Amino acid sequence: MQIGNKIFDTEHHTAVMAILNVTPDSFSDGGSYKNMDDIRRRVSQMIEEGAEIIDIGGESTRPGHIQISDEEEICRVAPVVACLKKEFDIPLSVDTYKSAVAEAAIQAGCDLINDIWGLQYDEKMAGLIADAGVSCCLMHNREKIDYRDFLPDCMADMRKIIETAKVAGIAEDKMILDPGVGFGKTLEQNLMVMKHLNDFNQFGYPVLLGTSRKSMIGLTLDLPVDQRVEGTITTSVWAVQAHYGFVRVHDVAANYRAVRMAEAIMNAQ
Repeated sequence: MQIGNKIFDTEHHTAVMAILNVTPDSFSDGGSYKNMDDIRRRVSQMIEEGAEIIDIGGESTRPGHIQISDEEEICRVAPVVACLKKEFDIPLSVDTYKSAVAEAAIQAGCDLINDIWGLQYDEKMAGLIADAGVSCCLMHNREKIDYRDFLPDCMADMRKIIETAKVAGIAEDKMILDPGVGFGKTLEQNLMVMKHLNDFNQFGYPVLLGTSRKSMIGLTLDLPVDQRVEGTITTSVWAVQAHYGFVRVHDVAANYRAVRMAEAIMNAQ
């Protein structure tokens, strides 16, 4: 698939999407960047380490986060998109579920909208993405953990997300799916998603896995946020084995190397 001016071979390669949180309160790296020079240096480093997409977040989505206004999120995100678009030849994604923020990000030059509510939060989002012709990543999420039969319910939710996208006119080759590890699920359910990553390939779209430093890893290994690199790497290798198109991570170099090694083993003749 094409995102921005780059072609991704999602059937044969797992690309690394690097997380750039321009927030004061993200669970892992909030407040890391004080100014645009810090952001430019970090993005340059992530590209050198193997990042193929930069995912910019202006509002924390950690459990218990405080929702900010559209205006504040736009002020955090749009200038960063505009700056990075001028300085780096790499696709830019913006992590938002709000159509006003998405619109401002697209106008600033972003190539992909990463919606953690899979078009189900803001009724204007699907049409905006379709009209703009940008790519999108649509994540599985639920406000309440009220499944009758967990995996079949997840698949039914995904079908609803895909139908919303199609009705709005989002092109088939512009969609990525995300099983939503860490969102609307218990620890046991998150682990179940990991065990059944292949199930999310049934829809025929590229799939992204986002597990980086998440509570699933922290609770399983009893480790704080800054000690979850190995756990994240393990999930990235599982994503490669499941032929996922993307992994979304904080620790770019470590995950990029793990992905490259896993791909080399899988492609050995």
